[in-house]
Amino acid sequence: MSRIALVTLVVDDYDEAIRFYTEAVGFRLVEDEARPDGSRWVVVRPGGHQEGTGLLLARAKDDTQRSRVGDQTGGRVGFFLHTEDFAGDHARMSAAGVTFLEEPRHESYGSVAVFRDLYGNRWDLLQPAG
Repeated sequence: MSRIALVTLVVDDYDEAIRFYTEAVGFRLVEDEARPDGSRWVVVRPGGHQEGTGLLLARAKDDTQRSRVGDQTGGRVGFFLHTEDFAGDHARMSAAGVTFLEEPRHESYGSVAVFRDLYGNRWDLLQPAG
């Protein structure tokens, strides 16, 4: 069986991205290795999960990549963070300084609120219905 293991997220700075994703969003740092070219291999995953899709935090290397930081999906929600405790995670993330762009909504498919990451990428915090 195939699966998507990592999704690259272009960032300005490794350490500030690690802090945001681990301290504010609640992800866990699973890899942080120096590379011979001066870059780092940095992977974070939603807290408590060993398996599943992770984010490869990749520092922008040039002007073209820097222009994409925070707008990798053209202003659309590009990332979907599922939760089993929407209210608790929303409150914890809000208290940690995460910017939510809307009040929580309760739709037929679940509870959802759009938030912005450190760089401006849009995410859905989503607890699926049922």
